Amino acid sequence: MSAGAIGGTAPVVGSAAPDTLGALNSGEFIELILQELSNQDPFEPQDTGALLEQLNSLKNIESQQSLQDELHNLLLQTRVSAAGGLIGRLVSGLSEANHEVEGLVTSVRVADNGSTFLELDTGATLTMDKVREIADATP
Repeated sequence: MSAGAIGGTAPVVGSAAPDTLGALNSGEFIELILQELSNQDPFEPQDTGALLEQLNSLKNIESQQSLQDELHNLLLQTRVSAAGGLIGRLVSGLSEANHEVEGLVTSVRVADNGSTFLELDTGATLTMDKVREIADATP
């Protein structure tokens, strides 16, 4: 293998689609680097600076992914908290089918994709982003 072998892997790691990056963890990346090093041509050794740069890039990607996951969790908690504050309140808005619905919020449901739904006493369901009006339930 030539000195470009490691450099040849950099674009794959650095420019891969986000879903591809999730498939390669740091342990697998280091294992790949070790295989490259053990198979390198002793007369044309790899550039260790490029190796360190790639390892640093991988750590940055992992850090950004972790931060993104934490922000997603925080946003979900905020949505659930806001929706929970509407329990016992009278709301109106548009249903998924764009029909006007109104009712007393009895519970909150979170879908697998993170969408937050208000369950109404009328049997209707309303997403938080389709709420148009919130009122106190007491006359």
